Amino acid sequence: MKLLCFSKYIIIFFLFSSSLFGALGDKSAIVYYGKKISYTMVGVHDYIIVQPDYINTSAHGFSIYKDKMYAYVSIGEANPDIKEYEKIDPKWILTENKFWNTKVLDIKNPQYHEFLFKQMIEPLLKQGFKNFFFDTLDSYQLYAKTLQERQEYETALANFINTFHKRFPHAKLIINRGFEVIDEVHDSIEAVLFESYHYGLGGKKISLSDKEWLDIHINKIKSYNIDVISVDYLEQNSMDKADEAIQVIQSKGMIPYVSNSALNIYGVSSKNALKREILVLVDESQNDRASLSAHQYGALPLEYMGYIQKLYEINQGLPKIEEMGQYAGVIIWLDEYYNDSSGLLQWVIDLQKRGIKVAFLDNFGFMINQNSLEVLGIQTLNAEDSHLNKKRIVFQDEMMGYEIQPPLSIDSRYFQPKEAEPLLVYEDSNHLKSTTAAIMPWGGYVVNTSLIMKMNNENIWVIDPFKFFAKALRLKPLLIPDVTTENGNRLLFSHIDGDGIMNRAEWNPNLFSGEVILEEILKPYKIPHSVSVIGAEIDSGGLFPDISKDLRAIVKKMYALENVEGATHTFTHPFIWGKIENDDLDEQYRLKVKNYKFSLHREIGVSLEDINTQLLPFGKQQANTVFWSGDCIPTEKVLKYIYERDILNINGGDTTITNTMPWLTYIAPMGLERGDYYQIYTGAQNENIYTNNWLGPFWGFKKVVQTFKLTNSPRRFKPIDIYYHLYSGSKKASLNALKYVFDWALEQDVMPIYTSEYIYKAMDFYTASLCNEENKWLLYGMNSLHEVRLEQPDAYVDFSHSRGVVGLRHVEGRTYIHLDNSRQQLITLSKNTNSSDRGYLVAANAQLVKNTFLGEKQFISFDGHVDLKLHFYLPQNCNLSSSPKPAKTVQNTDNELFLYYQNAKKADINVTCK
Repeated sequence: MKLLCFSKYIIIFFLFSSSLFGALGDKSAIVYYGKKISYTMVGVHDYIIVQPDYINTSAHGFSIYKDKMYAYVSIGEANPDIKEYEKIDPKWILTENKFWNTKVLDIKNPQYHEFLFKQMIEPLLKQGFKNFFFDTLDSYQLYAKTLQERQEYETALANFINTFHKRFPHAKLIINRGFEVIDEVHDSIEAVLFESYHYGLGGKKISLSDKEWLDIHINKIKSYNIDVISVDYLEQNSMDKADEAIQVIQSKGMIPYVSNSALNIYGVSSKNALKREILVLVDESQNDRASLSAHQYGALPLEYMGYIQKLYEINQGLPKIEEMGQYAGVIIWLDEYYNDSSGLLQWVIDLQKRGIKVAFLDNFGFMINQNSLEVLGIQTLNAEDSHLNKKRIVFQDEMMGYEIQPPLSIDSRYFQPKEAEPLLVYEDSNHLKSTTAAIMPWGGYVVNTSLIMKMNNENIWVIDPFKFFAKALRLKPLLIPDVTTENGNRLLFSHIDGDGIMNRAEWNPNLFSGEVILEEILKPYKIPHSVSVIGAEIDSGGLFPDISKDLRAIVKKMYALENVEGATHTFTHPFIWGKIENDDLDEQYRLKVKNYKFSLHREIGVSLEDINTQLLPFGKQQANTVFWSGDCIPTEKVLKYIYERDILNINGGDTTITNTMPWLTYIAPMGLERGDYYQIYTGAQNENIYTNNWLGPFWGFKKVVQTFKLTNSPRRFKPIDIYYHLYSGSKKASLNALKYVFDWALEQDVMPIYTSEYIYKAMDFYTASLCNEENKWLLYGMNSLHEVRLEQPDAYVDFSHSRGVVGLRHVEGRTYIHLDNSRQQLITLSKNTNSSDRGYLVAANAQLVKNTFLGEKQFISFDGHVDLKLHFYLPQNCNLSSSPKPAKTVQNTDNELFLYYQNAKKADINVTCK
């Protein structure tokens, strides 16, 4: 691959992604050819140019941003290393570009045109790319010597570009330079990119004469109303000039981008994304990442603050410093000692030089001797280890004692940091002190029982992880994408694992458990339900062929209900997904079905096909979700299978916090990343856990209400997810527990949704891209996720200077801001309290599907799953009309209007403010 005609230079990258130039309304661009893309870093840009070989088009982030992404294609040259090179006809080769070791190809040759269309462009379109960036357009100049030859090649180039536009009219195109053919191709292109307007290689300024020549072409391009992107390159010792380059390029009306010559870092443009990713070094040599403390306990606090945990297996080698620019910080949380302590410490020091802070948790990741931590400014010593050597706490910061007070017994190894802000200091009988938690110039540390205490197999936070992570890593407070809430109401969904549909009701053996759930839950509770089935339990060739017809009839009745969506719980309910080898799973790790040949496709793909073609009524929304079975730990290969087929997934995570176990460690994160894919966790665990693995008490699922309350206050961590099995219909106690849970949930301020709708919101969290400038926030990638949160009790929005914002609500000392379904949203926070003379939405139990303005009028449309309940702030200068009319309206003295509807799930609202 040719890299825009320049050789590679290593540069300091962290300056690139930390600065914010220009206004948020300016167009911006990025050219990123790195091997692992961060969608949170690129998503804010209007033009995202990528090397397609490094892009996984099955990843969720690609689906979100593909309309703005442009796939690199070299038009004038071919690299012998690329896989398509062997298909190149030697007759097309004009000469060699020795600088790049590439072959210059004959753009005049019609057969070569077809090669580009058939072998290069169409395969990328089939992969999912929609737009293209054509490079090396002027390589013919290495061969063409006469004016006539150049003109012939320019004509051929223009013909090729225009033919591309005719053959692929929906594909947008950026070209590199191509100045000579602009007059002929301007209708076929979206933008023109060129390199080095202000700085060239080595930080050398472009000469005035060269700029004058470029200005002529730039002005011509702009006269056609075409965007111009200027890419400048800077060396390591020139990074302080990046701001200057941005300003000069912008002053010419161009879109700036400054990066290194390899284009494998996140450079700077007119606007730039905030860093949301936290790299977490872990050791997976002994345990799967799903069971690591770093994930189970460390991901949730970061997610709540709007940050994303990126687990990294340390045994594959430490990441290169030049590849760390996307991270807001680093956490080192190792269950096993790392074998290269000096390398790890030097890596931490190098990160410090680049402004990236590091937090050590539980330990320092290696065996410590007396001098090993001196490079971090910490002295260590071994103290007397005797019961006579009493310890006491002489200093304790407010972030200590979060769920339990620090213990008085500490390790005999003492830590004595310099230039530290101590968080917890012990002193022994010999007046020796040990600081077991501190904020340091390079980040911070908290070790041993100062982090988490284990008591009776319960893990309890000693330190406040929210405050510690924020302070140690110097994390910027974010406007937080929030998956728990929409339009001010807590999200509510319910999903059912299909196990036990054939169980008999204990009070009536003639009833199947599935029938009981159908009649007692799905029909009377008219909120969305997501119901999965296990193929082996209902298939005629499965475990119960004699009653298969009856069971399938029950499923058909379930799926015929308006408020039920289908899903698969697989065919043979794999117990341990990690045991799958070569697309096969031994029957000891799944249900045993006679003459069954296991495969992922049969388990998931064919199971969904059976649901969609045999069980769902014609015309109903197709099922496309798998509810994980067994240990709920799918491998990367399994996730790859479903993502490549646009199949959603949920289950896993162990959110079981209750009044008797009220600890943060009993709340699971939102999901888990493997490779380019995310497993999405449930909002709470199912009744099997609350009934002691279905041994009783069978009313135990009532306790999930405690879980829902504790994941709502004092912080709202989770939506309400009523998750259970079909076998809950087999016992009166478990059935009554379900009714108790549903009755409680429906008394809350909720927005009922389907499980599939929640999954999309959770996936959006991991790829949303944010910009910030003073009191303004720009959001991209919030396709299904329509709520953001501020950790402020009384924040307000300046609606007149915002777009895509429909309202706000204050809950539990936080501010929830409601977004519409625009492609991007701009939120301007008000510096005053609520002084809005505009009406806005406070809460709704339905999704907002339309938000438009016409003069003083605002038109809002809602589409929900239950009868509408709407809550508006409506000042005296505003009035509101609704179609249909609500059955009841209530207006209080605080300018709040409540609308209650009967038999209406949709409404069009007109708000007029004079």
